[in-house]
Amino acid sequence: LDAPKFGEILVRIVASGICHTDEAVQHQFIPTPLPAVLGHEGAGIVESVGPGVTEFVPGDRVGISFGFCNCCVNCRKARPFMCKSLNKINVGGFQPDGTTRLHTLDGQKLSTFFGQSSFAKYAVVNQNHAVKIEDESIDLGLVAPMGCGIQTGAGAVLNRLRPEFGSTIAVYGCGTVGMSAIMAAKIAGCRQIIAVGGNKKSLELARELGATDTVNRKEVDDLVAAVKKVSLSGDGVNYSIDTTGVGNCVRQSLGFLDFDGTCVVLGATGDVTFNVQNELMGDGKSLIGVIEGDSVPKLFLPELLAYYKKGQFPFEKLIQFYPFEQINEAQAASD
Repeated sequence: LDAPKFGEILVRIVASGICHTDEAVQHQFIPTPLPAVLGHEGAGIVESVGPGVTEFVPGDRVGISFGFCNCCVNCRKARPFMCKSLNKINVGGFQPDGTTRLHTLDGQKLSTFFGQSSFAKYAVVNQNHAVKIEDESIDLGLVAPMGCGIQTGAGAVLNRLRPEFGSTIAVYGCGTVGMSAIMAAKIAGCRQIIAVGGNKKSLELARELGATDTVNRKEVDDLVAAVKKVSLSGDGVNYSIDTTGVGNCVRQSLGFLDFDGTCVVLGATGDVTFNVQNELMGDGKSLIGVIEGDSVPKLFLPELLAYYKKGQFPFEKLIQFYPFEQINEAQAASD
């Protein structure tokens, strides 16, 4: 591991979340140059800083989020989640400067993932991608998964949809991203929050976290009709979020909507086939993709932690801990 260069910090990783994006790259559904060190939800302690670092000093506690160039038109509009080099930096195998800090012992380059590669004891990270965690009482093991999955689900609601008070929403998929969206919808004041999934225990937890209604996809013949029947209007919800990454589920999520509704896609999804007139345009619906919850991590993660401290965002209920040696078991448990 090379030493940090200009604007970079060396972080001793304390914990890393596991996200389906790691698995998607492992199986090359999202192409990334291999070999690579994965992991993109890191948290840890700053060990040293490179030249030009002004925000951090050794000993600082940090969470690490996605990478961005910090110089394109979108980054300069404070929209790093829309960085024009987002895909190149996060899944292209390089740091924002086009180089990698990771090598094999014989000098072969290893791809960096999301500008961090947090499945390791140490990571070199650009200071722009790290968030200082001031509150010493907050476990860095909780902070780690905030860097992607949690901020993606919560941000899709609070930053992008910004649902009207008293509106209705359905969330398809009760994993970490979906549960984060459900908690955020409760914070936003949604009148009805429908959790849609196939695991009874997950649906029970969804109710505990804020869902007002649940629909088990395994217990109905027509899922779209079932969600519409449960909806307050009887015709569907104002908003829907798909976290599954499954094409047919995205289509169903679009079907959950009432007239003029908006469906957000958060999962890495392949091809989807639907009739644009009958399923989208004819009812004035919107289908949008949201990246990283439209989040500016240095601002949004502290906001979520403030909700957590108040008991309004109990995301600790979503997290299980595994020693690093059991990373494969942890990945299996996340499915």
